[in-house]
Amino acid sequence: MELWMDLLFGNPIGLASMAVIGTTVGLCTFYAVYFLIKIKNAKPPIETHKA
Repeated sequence: MELWMDLLFGNPIGLASMAVIGTTVGLCTFYAVYFLIKIKNAKPPIETHKA
């Protein structure tokens, strides 16, 4: 835990890197949930050709 506190509050570079990591995790989570919802609500394509 001491390592994380040092990274967060020890210097500005550590704080910026933790902000980047948090933003990346947030964006990945958002896009994963977005695509899962899109797949869940997708309707099957309508076939237009006649055999």
